[in-house]
Amino acid sequence: MKATKQIIATGIVAGIVGLAVGWGLGGSDAPSGHAPAAVAEQGETWTCSMHPQIRQPRPGQCPICGMDLIPVAAPEAGDTLAPRQLRLSPAAQELASIQTAPVERRFAPVETRMVGKIAVDETQVRSITAWVAGRIDRLYVDYTGVRVEKGDHIAYLYSPELLTAQEELIQALRARARLVDSGTSVGQTAQATVEAAREKLRLLGLKEEQIERVERERQASDHLTIYAPTGGVVIEKHLSEGAYVQTGTPIYTIADLSRLWLELQAYESDMSWIHYGQAVEFSAEAYPGEVFSGQISFVDPVLDERTRTVRVRVNVAN
Repeated sequence: MKATKQIIATGIVAGIVGLAVGWGLGGSDAPSGHAPAAVAEQGETWTCSMHPQIRQPRPGQCPICGMDLIPVAAPEAGDTLAPRQLRLSPAAQELASIQTAPVERRFAPVETRMVGKIAVDETQVRSITAWVAGRIDRLYVDYTGVRVEKGDHIAYLYSPELLTAQEELIQALRARARLVDSGTSVGQTAQATVEAAREKLRLLGLKEEQIERVERERQASDHLTIYAPTGGVVIEKHLSEGAYVQTGTPIYTIADLSRLWLELQAYESDMSWIHYGQAVEFSAEAYPGEVFSGQISFVDPVLDERTRTVRVRVNVAN
């Protein structure tokens, strides 16, 4: 009898539990006080934190990276943004470190690499020539690379023409001395002859002190010392001792190497970034680790058809 009552009680409990489970699964009469969490509100937009261009009306995953979409706060009335405007919160502004600057018109800072070589500045090259025909009896600068200063004696020239011109000055001085007190036009003519003889010697290359010595000593010399008209380095020696020269024959070529040219080769595609007066920095193999600077002074208007490059010249201090 006890066993039978226990079985019946167990069955009743099981039936109550089954009824409760069935009631929960049916859900037709379940209370509706709790709604699902992932339900989009009316008019809400969802976007991706990594790809803000993604805009969807309901939650989901980003079609690009697969991240969960996040809701976008709805703009207030009258506070809409233009398509190219962006609004950041104060915290986001601090993280972005946005800086503003006024708009300026200037060349874009583009680095253009070129190769080139150092050359002599052609504007600093001078030729020393014979001002009178004759024979070179002595060359005081007998090899290239020697540095000379302005006024240094560099050659000793024998010239019969020079001897004749000095004799003309001496004779003109004697004639003036005889006629200086005459007070006539003859005396004025004698003075004009002296001035003409002096000018001829100056044109033949004699310096003022050499002419004064001839006037003082009244003795002509058949040799002329040639002096350097400018300082620099002898880069060419055209003649040797004993050579005969004519008026205008070059003897030396002197270059002032205090300033040089840097000749660069710029490719045709880089010419849009190169202009006159632009600052240039360069390095040389002879001075590793050092950086030199200069300015573009010339851009060749002719393109080399073989290399498709343009010659660019930079003036630099030596």
